[in-house]
Amino acid sequence: MGVLNDGAPVETDRCARLLLSQWCEAGDQALGARVRERGAHTVVEEALAGHSPLPASTGIGARVPSGTTYDAAIRRWVEPAWIAAERIGARYVVPGDLEWPSQLDDLRDAAPLGLWLAGAGDLRLLALRSISVVGARSATAYGEGIARELGAHLAESDWLTVSGGAFGIDAAAHRGALAVNGATACVLAGGVDVPYPRSHADLLARIRDSGVLISEAPLGGAAMRHRFLTRNRLIAALSRGSVLVEAALRSGGRSTVREARALNRVVMAFPGPVTSPMSAGCHAVIRDEAVQLVTSPREVLALVEGRLTSDDQGCADDEDLGWRERRVLDAVPARRPAPLVSIARLAGLGLAEAMTALGTLDALGLVQRAGEGWARRAA
Repeated sequence: MGVLNDGAPVETDRCARLLLSQWCEAGDQALGARVRERGAHTVVEEALAGHSPLPASTGIGARVPSGTTYDAAIRRWVEPAWIAAERIGARYVVPGDLEWPSQLDDLRDAAPLGLWLAGAGDLRLLALRSISVVGARSATAYGEGIARELGAHLAESDWLTVSGGAFGIDAAAHRGALAVNGATACVLAGGVDVPYPRSHADLLARIRDSGVLISEAPLGGAAMRHRFLTRNRLIAALSRGSVLVEAALRSGGRSTVREARALNRVVMAFPGPVTSPMSAGCHAVIRDEAVQLVTSPREVLALVEGRLTSDDQGCADDEDLGWRERRVLDAVPARRPAPLVSIARLAGLGLAEAMTALGTLDALGLVQRAGEGWARRAA
């Protein structure tokens, strides 16, 4: 059994995070801060003992019956979840796992406690090159056409399309990627075993076959209204850039834009006809929020790839990192060392290529040997 930086066994931490995710709604920053300061297992123990310092708004006090023991909590909430996960082929990943995308840590205290995943794709590897595509549910033919073309172009360029599986722009972007046999990822507001909307069950099954379904909600969890807003921060954080394709002035896609801007991601929007209410939201963010105007999938990739190159140059003391070095650097976990074979697998490279890239990164002071594995150097 592995050990986290705070000394807690990995599986103990996983069970504690799973319990907290079933007791509390996602994105609660008071809960996130307490977990960061004390560890998930201690937060669970405080709740079971009835003296949690967390505010009532987290819901933790109301959902944990008085006198519940740790073993009883495991039997009631954790064991049924593992059984259900095995039945449907889902997995629960937490910080420190090899499949955990390190960019989610940018959310700080609002970062997810853990993620339920279902699908053939490795989330961390897929998210190394990912762009979110969001927009209106009541999309026009113009917007859906752009979204389909963008999803297909991203897939053909080996980039992952991240979206939310909803009607309109989301579904069109997913379908564009799938049409060229590309991978796409869908961040759901409900459980990964609960197709929503129901009419997209076949689409979500296709996404699962080649990509991955993602959710913070417990298995069986309903896609409640407030969960759509909290999941938008995941769509923004998972991606290197976000594109608003078509949106009215009051649109959920604009909340994803705000989240992406707060995370210093590349944020873009497509213009539309000035007479179209469904493009008014795009025009507003371009005018008022300094969002980049784009008119083609090529412009989207040029902006995101340009930012990545610039960021890599800055952190490597103006030394250019090649694409292999960038992939390997992203594949080195931030929290605990990983062996060469795992890093190579996540980066999609052979062992010799990965080892050569690690040597370059070591020389630049970006990674270091740690026992039998490799870890990132502290900034």
